[in-house]
Amino acid sequence: MVAVYAIFALAAGARAAVQIATRYSEAPLAYVLSAFAAAVYVLATVALARGGRTSFRVAVAACSVELAGVLVVGTLGVADSAAFPDETVWSMYGRGYGFVPLVLPVVGLLWLRRTARAAGGTPAGGGRPVGGGA
Repeated sequence: MVAVYAIFALAAGARAAVQIATRYSEAPLAYVLSAFAAAVYVLATVALARGGRTSFRVAVAACSVELAGVLVVGTLGVADSAAFPDETVWSMYGRGYGFVPLVLPVVGLLWLRRTARAAGGTPAGGGRPVGGGA
């Protein structure tokens, strides 16, 4: 999981850097969103690699922001194609990356939940049992 996030951090970061350096005036919002996506991937990579309670929470937050971002940007792009004159990492639900940006946060959240339970740690519910007990 860490390796996949690291690869996406590198890919999104490189793409954003080239877009911002060479064509920023063409689609500034799209290119800034690509840079933001790269930052989220870096944060997720570091949090997943470190482990521990705080890193777990940061990883859950990063995966959640990533999922929200790809859903919002993807939906806006479908509803109004002029909203993003050039593609971002999250455009069309990550179509340019084989839809991995749409699937990766879901897999990441499921993986975090499974590893937390397997380790006897805190699930994503903030310390409360998943079954809703007190």
